[in-house]
Amino acid sequence: MQSIKQLNSGVKYMVLASFIFAIMGAFAKLASEHMSSLEVVFFRNIFGVAIIGYAVYKKPMIQQGGKPFLLLFRGVMGFVAVLAYFYNIANIPLGDAVTFSKTAPIFTAIFAWLFLKEKLSLSAWLAVFIGFGGILLITGPTGIGFTKYDILGIFSGVGAALAYTSVRELKKYYDTRAIVLSFTLVGTIGPIILFILSKYFYMSELDFMLGEFVLPKGIVWFYVIALGVLGTLSQFFMTKAYGETKAGIVGAVSYSNIVFAILVGLLLGDSLPNLITTCGIILIVFAGIMVARTK
Repeated sequence: MQSIKQLNSGVKYMVLASFIFAIMGAFAKLASEHMSSLEVVFFRNIFGVAIIGYAVYKKPMIQQGGKPFLLLFRGVMGFVAVLAYFYNIANIPLGDAVTFSKTAPIFTAIFAWLFLKEKLSLSAWLAVFIGFGGILLITGPTGIGFTKYDILGIFSGVGAALAYTSVRELKKYYDTRAIVLSFTLVGTIGPIILFILSKYFYMSELDFMLGEFVLPKGIVWFYVIALGVLGTLSQFFMTKAYGETKAGIVGAVSYSNIVFAILVGLLLGDSLPNLITTCGIILIVFAGIMVARTK
């Protein structure tokens, strides 16, 4: 009975986290109408720095340490993945942007096999190939190849997967808050550096990582504050979910995020995915659940 209660609460927490994450994406899309994606990332992370910094102040970290470059790598990979993700949120349907980011577990399985020497079962390999088939259906490459949004979408999954893979190793040496702080700090300092570079080296081709800082006004302040608060809440409930129930079950339920994102996107004016894109989304969800089941 107790395990059933834990299962139910874990599933509820992940559904709630997925719903909040979709709403956060909506505010990111609204904020992107008034500022660059780079600035949206800045505001998303500065709230995280403040909250985690306060938590560390209240309860100092106890950790072994000793892997500073891997910690920095985790922060940088997470930062560039989020840059690509928020840029796509601003420019393509919310459901498509979220689906691209949800390819991360598929790439994580590959990177864990390559770098951490984790064994992949036959079903896991099958899931990887199914996932790639889904990516091809969503991107629908033509004779001219992938679009800019396709490339950035795939990279949002690859970058997140590299960050997640590094976390598996970092957990042996660092407090969880230090690992998250590495991401939010890089995600706050990185945009400041890129804001400065943008003044001198701006190129439209690199608008996903360059931009001018524009002080929010009026309702835009509400957008960025909601973005930061909801992003932090989503992380909190996701962490609670993984603490209550097996990772495989929680990971499978996390794909409800795509459904919520499509519905929220419709409210913002996005069109429904066409048949081919829908098939691609289904394949990626199926592949992700297969990978989660192996855990």
